[in-house]
Amino acid sequence: MNRVLDLATSVTATLSRLASGGSVGNLGDRPETPLQLFEFESCPYCRKVREALSILDLTAEIFPCPKEGPRFRKQAKKLGGKVQFPYLADPNTGKGMYESDEIVQYLFETYGDGNVPWLLSAGALTNLTAGLASVVRPLQGIFYEPSTPPKQPLELYSFESSPYCRIVREVLCCLEIPYLLHNVAKGSPNRDAFVERSGKMMVPYLIDPTAGIEMFESREIVAYLRETYAESKT
Repeated sequence: MNRVLDLATSVTATLSRLASGGSVGNLGDRPETPLQLFEFESCPYCRKVREALSILDLTAEIFPCPKEGPRFRKQAKKLGGKVQFPYLADPNTGKGMYESDEIVQYLFETYGDGNVPWLLSAGALTNLTAGLASVVRPLQGIFYEPSTPPKQPLELYSFESSPYCRIVREVLCCLEIPYLLHNVAKGSPNRDAFVERSGKMMVPYLIDPTAGIEMFESREIVAYLRETYAESKT
């Protein structure tokens, strides 16, 4: 996709959800172990869960499940019994669940103050705008592209409403590359530690421990991911 069009549609996706997931809300208990989320980027119901993770400043292991993906769809079915997304597993409580509204409610009750923001609790309006965010990015973050996964999971510093982070997450999804998602939305207590590590407050920020590479800039990250992990087409 043309870079200008790519950014414009990603910004439109953010605006359709009124930048939900761009700021941290009231936080509760912190999990000792990262949550596990099986999802795919273009799914509007998965979007709602990712927004909740961002608002609650939660770290999560992301297992992308693009359509026709050979890896994590099977794993999700083994864990939950069916191929349906999102699927959240919380190793801290032993909970495993489908249904985005139930997951969102659980997250805010367990790791927030129990109150779900209206942008995530408006029923049909929430689903409509979450779906619109997918419509303006057709075919992005939905279908599997053959790839060789990294030996170690990547790490991504991001927050849900960032148009630049979305572009990177879409590619990670299509390549079915697992990663540890560090949410650093506005107001995140983790921002200081992130700046100390990276040198500045800027996302997306990708860490590839296998190659010893750390980098900013969505365009460069996307190029790196495709050059390093996408299988060559003959």
